[in-house]
Amino acid sequence: MTKIIKVNTKSTKTRRLKFNPKKHALTTFVAATLAGLSGITHADNGVMMQYFQWYTPSDGSLWSEVQQEAANLSAAGVTALWLPPAYKGASGAQDVGYGVYDMYDLGEFNQKNSVRTKYGTKDEYLSAINTAHANGIKVYGDVVFNHRGGADATEAVNAVRVSRDNRNVEYGDDVVIDAWTAFDFTGRNNTYSTFKWRWYHFDGTDWAQNLEESAIFKFRGTGKAWDWEVDSNHSNYDYLMFADLDMDHPDVVQELKDWGKWYVDFTGVDGFRLDAVKHIKFDFFNDWLDTVRSDTGKSLFTVGEYWSYNKEELHNFISATGGRMSLFDAPLHMNFYNASTSGGNYNMATLMDNTLMKEQPALAVTLVDNHDTQPCQALESRVQDWFKPMAYAFILLREEGYPNLFHADYYGASYTASDNGCNATPITIKSQKENIDELLNARKKYAYGTQISYMDHHDVIGWTRLGDAEHPQAMAVIMTDGASGSKWMNVNRVNRVFIDVTGNNTAVVTTNADGWGEFPVNGGSYSVWVEEIPTATVSVNFSCTNATTYLGQDIRVVGNTIETGNWDPANAIRLSPTSYPTWTTTIMLNSSQTIEWKCLKVNGENVDWQSGTNNSYSTGGSTSGSF
Repeated sequence: MTKIIKVNTKSTKTRRLKFNPKKHALTTFVAATLAGLSGITHADNGVMMQYFQWYTPSDGSLWSEVQQEAANLSAAGVTALWLPPAYKGASGAQDVGYGVYDMYDLGEFNQKNSVRTKYGTKDEYLSAINTAHANGIKVYGDVVFNHRGGADATEAVNAVRVSRDNRNVEYGDDVVIDAWTAFDFTGRNNTYSTFKWRWYHFDGTDWAQNLEESAIFKFRGTGKAWDWEVDSNHSNYDYLMFADLDMDHPDVVQELKDWGKWYVDFTGVDGFRLDAVKHIKFDFFNDWLDTVRSDTGKSLFTVGEYWSYNKEELHNFISATGGRMSLFDAPLHMNFYNASTSGGNYNMATLMDNTLMKEQPALAVTLVDNHDTQPCQALESRVQDWFKPMAYAFILLREEGYPNLFHADYYGASYTASDNGCNATPITIKSQKENIDELLNARKKYAYGTQISYMDHHDVIGWTRLGDAEHPQAMAVIMTDGASGSKWMNVNRVNRVFIDVTGNNTAVVTTNADGWGEFPVNGGSYSVWVEEIPTATVSVNFSCTNATTYLGQDIRVVGNTIETGNWDPANAIRLSPTSYPTWTTTIMLNSSQTIEWKCLKVNGENVDWQSGTNNSYSTGGSTSGSF
């Protein structure tokens, strides 16, 4: 027998949404300030997509695929693409892009035994960006500053070994090592830049060629030390891999600024995904982003990869960088993973706890999975297939955060990997394209306006979106990781019909006279209930009599429907003083509808409400209120 859970949160008293202009103004100011610093310029209800996965085929076809898919992605609702590192890696055409060799080689020069990168040539990359732009899609370039790999020659460097568990603890005697730190880029022959990397531009490495020894070697020399402030894991997590850049060296800082301006101007990208930011001194990014944004004249949306499940570490980085960039919400991903692996026993009411989505929504890039969490990667924590549609509904249909889709979740993926103990394991990631497209469509059409959350039950959770003037249909979203159930939720629509646009539930919900509805959901599933707009409408004449005013005042109508502003003075409808002191206007309303409304006198932020009980309107041609 199927267990049915009914969650009744309906009040016995009609609830009217109250508008607090001071609270609204403060929230808007803070969000706008952070958004401005981080360069957030994405479209209304924008959605970004990570357009690659770790095991993307090394056949050089990805840039061409972007061109082929750009129009489809734009039509679906994707507004930005995060593309993988476009420059030559240490492994040439096999390199995913994070083993950086030459950041000026975008697949143009014969280096590392290949002209193209894993994803294609420079011309194909530029064409992909142009095609994305032509379809209204922004492009974010993946930038790896932490290290360099695949050097052209070794140099003799004085160094000391440090503990892998505590990078501040040195052991053994100082030693001269042959370190792979000389980068000459002879294949590029000084095109775009004459800069050459030498040992003093780095502060450590993990291989001594003359000793044939793998260890973490910290370089000796004037000014040589691990950078700070960085992540405090291992006491100091400056060193990650390969030859580690010294962000205290002025030549390094200037070269990265020069490259940043060149890259933006040369490619036309609209922003950055910054790799491994927790391993780079935090205040480097303040100077670098300010300089590149200023030099290019572009706002350059930026998201950093600070992969930590400790929200306090993320808050600290946001504080240290002054809100200049967004961060991926790693704690939210882990909540999704834990919910998907808990067999229906996860407390869904806590799904947003300890996340940026909840605590720093203006700077949260929300995600379900990515290339690091997919199977056979070091951070593997794959959200299970049954839960993924719910997770995507959560990031796409709520108001908080900037959602990011994963290429492997959208298109699916099949590969065989031997990484991290996988031992040539065949892997299949199921395509969620059909579900995601439905959710993208719902986001484009209905995910607007005031949000009311019902994160108040162990299994069944939900929220409503009340729409706005341009998107008048209300929406109610409900999901459960356990048994089927239902939930009373306020959609502020009286006697309206709602249907589940996902098709997961075939019931029809009709709201009551208070604007509430009991919305059901199947077990281990989700539903997106959307208001059906009646086809029959009626033109209604509103008038406010005895409405004397002085210079600067006007008269408006506000009521309990979306057409009349949902009791929000900011959305009230202005009347015309054609028969002063009687003010009038005409509003199109759904027929067979009963509404309540009042007249307002408005002067800037000062609002005077008509006294007494609410005016009432039922099907007819006109309605009147009086001051």
